[in-house]
Amino acid sequence: MLSRELYFAMLGTGATCLATVLGAGTVFLFKKDMSAGLQRAFLGFAAGVMIAASVWSLLIPAMEMAEEQGQSALLAAGGGFVLGGVFLMLLDRLLPHLHIGSDEPEGLPAHLKRTTMVVLAVTLHNIPEGMAVGLAFAVAARDGGAAALPGAVALAIGMGLQNFPEGAAISLPLRGQGVSRGKAFVCGALSGVVEPVFGLLTVLAAGSVAGMMPWVLAFAAGAMIYVVVEELIPEAHLGEHSHVGTGSVMLGFLVMMLLDVALGRPFCEKARRLLFRQAARLALFKTLFSRRCGS
Repeated sequence: MLSRELYFAMLGTGATCLATVLGAGTVFLFKKDMSAGLQRAFLGFAAGVMIAASVWSLLIPAMEMAEEQGQSALLAAGGGFVLGGVFLMLLDRLLPHLHIGSDEPEGLPAHLKRTTMVVLAVTLHNIPEGMAVGLAFAVAARDGGAAALPGAVALAIGMGLQNFPEGAAISLPLRGQGVSRGKAFVCGALSGVVEPVFGLLTVLAAGSVAGMMPWVLAFAAGAMIYVVVEELIPEAHLGEHSHVGTGSVMLGFLVMMLLDVALGRPFCEKARRLLFRQAARLALFKTLFSRRCGS
């Protein structure tokens, strides 16, 4: 059963990683660096997508799953959320990284190249995304795919939409700093590889202990919200009197919410209604059969 979950998680995170690779490939098509306004728009859009995904695709399913398993929904969602935020905070403090457009490295002191530290900064953002997509597809595999798969696909589409410009946001500025096109592309593509890695590791961790899935879903949400509040939203609002970042955050939230509602929720409700009808018919059949046999 775990192998099926890992297979589904690999497919989902592989698709989002591919979106990052395709975005990094824009370095071969464009000669100029990305404008500051466009970069703020992409960062804001990514923040909005991640906020909506944390609520609709992670926290709400975590609470529902906890209740189905007889756990406290508040404890599982709240506890996992806090642990995820603390985990990313520790990584942010320990991992040496450098944000694009900044000259001050963060994390522990390290003698690394500037390009390496830039890649590590975006890699830090991609860790919770890989966890979220991997878990969503693992849940779909565990449930047989009928109800949960459309929601997982919606999440992967939302993450892919913001991963494409994220890959471009690495490769194009690096090219503008004098890095060769090939190296800039490789750096952008490598930042997305962490998604399948952490997606599979998270599924393995969740599958090894019974009842851990609600906690791990909330954990991914907490890690994702930390990235949004600590990095994406502040960077999206760099500059004076700019509403580009704010509008992009709202647009990203709207797109991800509509994807989840349009693809995930209707299929889930249809599946639940179908299962309810089948159960009702089976109960009626058992009742009629027992009466006939009794008579």
